Amino acid sequence: MRCVIAGVAFDLTKDGVVAAMKGVKAEPATGVYVIVGRGHYPVKQVGEVVTGQDRRDFTATEVARAMTRLGFTVRDAAAEAAARELTPLEAASAMLGTPMSA
Repeated sequence: MRCVIAGVAFDLTKDGVVAAMKGVKAEPATGVYVIVGRGHYPVKQVGEVVTGQDRRDFTATEVARAMTRLGFTVRDAAAEAAARELTPLEAASAMLGTPMSA
């Protein structure tokens, strides 16, 4: 599939991304990350390995969008950590939103 990252077109495949990430040690995922095989890789790390570009040349959103289109799971570690800190009642309330006062 053709993906444009930092203004450069790449023909990426899911198998190609898996092959490129094989043997790459995952950095700690503190923000948005991609699940590739058993690894949880920061999107910027995946973008750098797959495209060969410097991380400063592209945004995390560009890579996350491309990985989602290829069928990878993309998640936000910060949002997951915040959700874990809530009680079940608080989490349900947050999903429903706060009621408007009259």
